[in-house]
Amino acid sequence: MSADGFTTCLWFDGQAEEAAHYYVSIFKNSRLGRIARFSESEHGTAGSVMAVDFVANGQKFVALNGGPQFTFDEAISFQIHCDDQEEVDHYWNRFVEDGGEAGPCGWVKDKYGLSWQVVPSRLIELISDPDTEKAARTAQAMYKMSKLDIAALEKAYAGE
Repeated sequence: MSADGFTTCLWFDGQAEEAAHYYVSIFKNSRLGRIARFSESEHGTAGSVMAVDFVANGQKFVALNGGPQFTFDEAISFQIHCDDQEEVDHYWNRFVEDGGEAGPCGWVKDKYGLSWQVVPSRLIELISDPDTEKAARTAQAMYKMSKLDIAALEKAYAGE
């Protein structure tokens, strides 16, 4: 196995290049890579984009124009661990404002239907607390939220 690790392949129906540009615009430490095009002997229109390599937040991806056979669902999602509310707001708002769909408990779908979990790192600490009452109060507060609010989670944790 290569020392380069894994590359996540995302299947699109004609939007691979657009999607790659979109994800690179949202995340720091991102860049576009190679673009492969269909030849006349292949399944797509000759010259159209077959696949685009890109890096988003340091993670390797390939966007593939595979056709309409498969679509995204919530069985696969990407977690974005955020240091503060500003980061939570940035990612959440970008996905929703660009045609995405807000979901429960920090989940959001982007305009392509790909699911993301926008999670404050602090939440993991709070719901993992050995004091089960504090952890449960935090989890109950999270269940009532769409975009996660760190201050409200902290208040629930403290019993306020």
